[in-house]
Amino acid sequence: MDRRSFLKTSALGGSAAAASTLAAPAYAQGNRKLTMVTSWPRGFAVLDDAASYMEQMVGELSGGSLTIEKKAPGELVGALEVFDAVTSGQADMYHSADYYFIGQHPSYAYFTAVPFGGTAQEVSNWYYHGGGEELHDELGEIFNLKGLLAGNSGSQSGGWFSKEIKSAADFNGLKFRMPGLGGKVLGKLGASVQNIPGGELYQALSSGALDGLEWVGPMADERAGFQEVAKVYYTAGFHEPGSALSSSVNLDVWNELSDQHKAILRYASMATTQYQLAETLSNNGAALARLQAQGVRTLQFSDDVWDAFGKASKEVMDENMGDELFAKIRNSFEASLATSADWINKSDGYYVQQRIRVLGG
Repeated sequence: MDRRSFLKTSALGGSAAAASTLAAPAYAQGNRKLTMVTSWPRGFAVLDDAASYMEQMVGELSGGSLTIEKKAPGELVGALEVFDAVTSGQADMYHSADYYFIGQHPSYAYFTAVPFGGTAQEVSNWYYHGGGEELHDELGEIFNLKGLLAGNSGSQSGGWFSKEIKSAADFNGLKFRMPGLGGKVLGKLGASVQNIPGGELYQALSSGALDGLEWVGPMADERAGFQEVAKVYYTAGFHEPGSALSSSVNLDVWNELSDQHKAILRYASMATTQYQLAETLSNNGAALARLQAQGVRTLQFSDDVWDAFGKASKEVMDENMGDELFAKIRNSFEASLATSADWINKSDGYYVQQRIRVLGG
């Protein structure tokens, strides 16, 4: 039995079928409204910004004939329940990070970020010109989803810690929040890894329920207030060098849309990715300076810690190669990454080195 059949005949699918009657896209004089459940509290920097921009863009591009009604966690479903809500038809689409759903399939990590993966530009290269979008759809077909990327926060920080990390051994027993395959990597280093929704992180860190966490980067982290309860901040991380967000649509709903509305959703999602990346990168530097002014120590992991990250990352990735689709997606991603990196290193990478050498900054 395939996943879609399972959803329709299981207890989840049965309850969702009833809910889908209530959640079916609304029509009014030829207009259509889609319910979008998100994993972000309203007003969350970067992440809810992207969901709100997507909502706005769809309405503007369609002239109001297609609109999105955004639902924050708790307004319809919980932050980490959005995937099941959309696959089952309880909601029409979600805005989230697909690596939250590696329990459904480990390949979903590739549509957010994987350890030692691609930068934001490299992810876009693969997704739009290297077969990634088609693979997102192939994976989504299993779960009744049409995949769309809608956001990228760029490289994410190594995280907030209650104490300095002097060696890989310091992760042993550390209570740390990190989703996706990156969390699996820290688990191999002995960390007690947890996946806690963003809206609950400040309290978990301040109460001692967590010894550390990773979130997004200076702009979003400052807005969340982590600098009030932790002062050790690692600015570079191995786990999310270019973190994409998704705004995937229930496949039955997608198939019912007109070609024009499908195009609007797709191009609005692409615009959201560019908008969010620019928003984040243009604000992170100033936010980092403000964090430092509040007594935050900005550090980098030592080479031996990076080596430990690399060794454990390879183990985690290789453990999933028995899954045929995971292997197909990984091979596609890494082939694109190799091509992208070769040119970027010889062009942009070399140029930036020379700019710093010549101009000193």
